[in-house]
Amino acid sequence: MSFKNLTILGVTMLSLIACNKSPNQYSGKSGDKISNDKNAKLEEVFSDSTYQLTGVAVSKDNRVFVNYPYWLDNHSYSVVEIKDGKPIPYPNAEWNSFKKGEDGQNKFVTVQSVVTDDKGFLWVVDAAGIGLGKVYQHSAKVLKINLATNKIEKIYRFPENVVGEDVYINDIRIDNQNGFAYLTNSNTGGLVVLNINSGESRLVLGNSPSVKSDPNYHFSPLGTELKKGDGSLLKVHSDGIALTPDNQYLYYKPLTDNRLYRIKTELLRDFKTPENVLEENVEDLGKFITTDGMIFDKKGNLYFGDLEKSSIVKITPDLIMQTIVQDKEKLIWPDSYSISDDGYLYISNSQIQLMPWFHNGKEKFKKPFKVFRIKI
Repeated sequence: MSFKNLTILGVTMLSLIACNKSPNQYSGKSGDKISNDKNAKLEEVFSDSTYQLTGVAVSKDNRVFVNYPYWLDNHSYSVVEIKDGKPIPYPNAEWNSFKKGEDGQNKFVTVQSVVTDDKGFLWVVDAAGIGLGKVYQHSAKVLKINLATNKIEKIYRFPENVVGEDVYINDIRIDNQNGFAYLTNSNTGGLVVLNINSGESRLVLGNSPSVKSDPNYHFSPLGTELKKGDGSLLKVHSDGIALTPDNQYLYYKPLTDNRLYRIKTELLRDFKTPENVLEENVEDLGKFITTDGMIFDKKGNLYFGDLEKSSIVKITPDLIMQTIVQDKEKLIWPDSYSISDDGYLYISNSQIQLMPWFHNGKEKFKKPFKVFRIKI
């Protein structure tokens, strides 16, 4: 695959620019020290001593939502709202009542992520891959829930050629201005582009190296390379995803390596753009760190969670990479992120490296599972 030759005309808040680099590839410049910002303090928001969570979302009025994927047998609800420190099934108990063998079309099966948008909606990604397996009975879907009424406004479903049985839709970002949503496929790799007005969707870049984890990267969140039960190395493809504040660029990366990529959204929004043109316009931004989720703030800073160093990292618009907090006891696989209007970064911790999948069937979790926030 060839990456687009970048032509940089000036430094902007919304585009990452590095000096003294070749025109088609950048590398992050890491700060030497952890920030001494007095506000760089992790505050606990929620804890669950029973069930493994992955996603967190915060609304404009500071309502907090958390999701739980159906990965392990120990599973109950899929999406909850946190009220007075307690998880309340959301939008109702019926949607959270799925059992194996039941029809999963109108129930949550395996919810991977929750995201709030700028219009007062909660978006729920149901990958429907129980235990990260094949899609259950064509039940993969995305829900748009009106937070003012707590009612489901729309359910988006996908044709087989977009979300087939081996596709695991993972994270999502919403562009209400142009009427599109973007999702990652973390199993086989690729991006799903969804027209949220028409419901039409397209799977793109499935064969691009940019969505495939680098086989030569040694992903080691426990100090040694993480291996699955069969002895094979864990390789997770395109996972984290983020939209620049102006919605002009989509950033994404494989989970189990340190590379970062972006592409102009105007190319993705045009479903007539040929696959080869998309591949030619992928921009390789260079090497940074491993991360699961990622998110931009309004100033164009990009936040990662370093899975191998248990830290939260900010990448500034000029590509300076700074660790803002590090805590090996609290940040155990920082997973997903949400930024509140009052300037807090919310962080879910899923402890994936401690799952029985990587320890001969034995749980190594350091319960409870927690959500933290930090002032940014």
